[in-house]
Amino acid sequence: MIPTPALEFRPILPEILLCTFAIVGMLYEAFARRPDPVPHLAIAIVGIGPAAVTAYALWDWSGPSYVLGDTVAVDRFSVVSRFVLLGAAFVGCLYYTHYASRDPGSFRGEFYPLTLFATAGMTLITAANDLIVIFLALELLSLSLYVLTGITGRRRASEAAMKYFLLGAFSSAFFLYGVAMAYGAATSTKIVGVAAPGIVQALAGQTGSQALALLAMALLVVGFAFKVSAAPFHMWTPDVYQGAPTPVVAFMGAATKVAAFFALIRVFDVGLQPLTWDWTPVIYGLAVVSIVVGSVVAIAQRDVKRLLAYSSIAHAGFILTGLTAANSTGIGAAMFYLVAYAVVTLGAFGIVMLVSARGEEQTSLDAYAGLARRSPGLAALMTVFLLSLGGIPPTAGFIAKVTVFSAAIGAGNWPLAVVGVVASVVAAYFYVRVIVYMYMREPAEGIESDDGVMPRIAAGVLAAGIVVLGIFPGILTGILEPASIVRW
Repeated sequence: MIPTPALEFRPILPEILLCTFAIVGMLYEAFARRPDPVPHLAIAIVGIGPAAVTAYALWDWSGPSYVLGDTVAVDRFSVVSRFVLLGAAFVGCLYYTHYASRDPGSFRGEFYPLTLFATAGMTLITAANDLIVIFLALELLSLSLYVLTGITGRRRASEAAMKYFLLGAFSSAFFLYGVAMAYGAATSTKIVGVAAPGIVQALAGQTGSQALALLAMALLVVGFAFKVSAAPFHMWTPDVYQGAPTPVVAFMGAATKVAAFFALIRVFDVGLQPLTWDWTPVIYGLAVVSIVVGSVVAIAQRDVKRLLAYSSIAHAGFILTGLTAANSTGIGAAMFYLVAYAVVTLGAFGIVMLVSARGEEQTSLDAYAGLARRSPGLAALMTVFLLSLGGIPPTAGFIAKVTVFSAAIGAGNWPLAVVGVVASVVAAYFYVRVIVYMYMREPAEGIESDDGVMPRIAAGVLAAGIVVLGIFPGILTGILEPASIVRW
């Protein structure tokens, strides 16, 4: 008889709930005479809330470490990622509800189901213990994001969606070839597990082909580097950030990086752990290139969304800096950085949405001239987010950079930390330039900011969280410390 694995669905209940309510949202959009943003938002929240509750229930999971034929891992590492991703989806839905009420012509009810589908793919990719499952989850989130990018139908958004789709398909091919090479080396696609104890030795070249293992490593690096916006695989990022609707960019910029990095950590720090001496220099090189390219090119940007896009490339390099320490210290540092970056990105793009009150037209740097006089609250919140992105105390961004630099130095990679510190000083220029525009320039005529209450409250809560984590980082590090141990 063919052995069949025991079916334990509780560890994937968050994904089941997200997909279920995504389908409910699609049915509502299909059959309602006049679909309204409020019911769509309610359906999304009803899906996200229980998903968060079921994810929290897995924190003290006492069952097997791997379920569903050892394809899904059940650990605190995946619980943390789920909470961050669900929070990003919640804020993204709030933003889009306001965005649609401000510009009813751009409302597309499909946004909410697609966001839930994308979130389901993101949460699954962080818990996957099988490369095939990672690929399937990657395609689920990618296809949803392609449509979300061009959901308004505007010319710039459609162009961004097409670029994202073409380059995304290209990177998916690299990832799939990497999966094939890993299978050729190890005769298994499991990352790690009790059912496949020999995969580690196979990938190390002890029982399989080391050449195939190294080729798998290289191809998987390319696939992940595209998703995390690491240079030189960053070409899609500026155009997509500039062309996509701002609520989509807020969700995508925060959640995609978190999901891809958590999956990268599991694959490389667990599955490819025996090849640490081989992939660490590659991560080192990607970190240097990303930090330099993102920090330098951002100086020339006049569009705030493109500026934040290049900033995201630099931050991908900073996160990779922490991962050059292939241990729990580096993983914990990267996790702290990812949480802080997700919060800042959601808040910053919330302010961008409010400043660009007329759709996507007011995203240039000139739109921020005199913002402190037109709307002191928005200027203050944006200042907090920019200071955190620049790594200025007492924000969480400062603690995040200190932790990744400390992890790199602890691993002997002090030259990389020096590059990061110098690049941080360079990057401070374009962050401070936006602040100068807000406080020291005269307001431009004909530019008005949005007075939406819900996005302001959300941005205010996120800004408060950034300051609190900057002053009391132990609140978060105490949670991340047990979650950063992903080897069983």
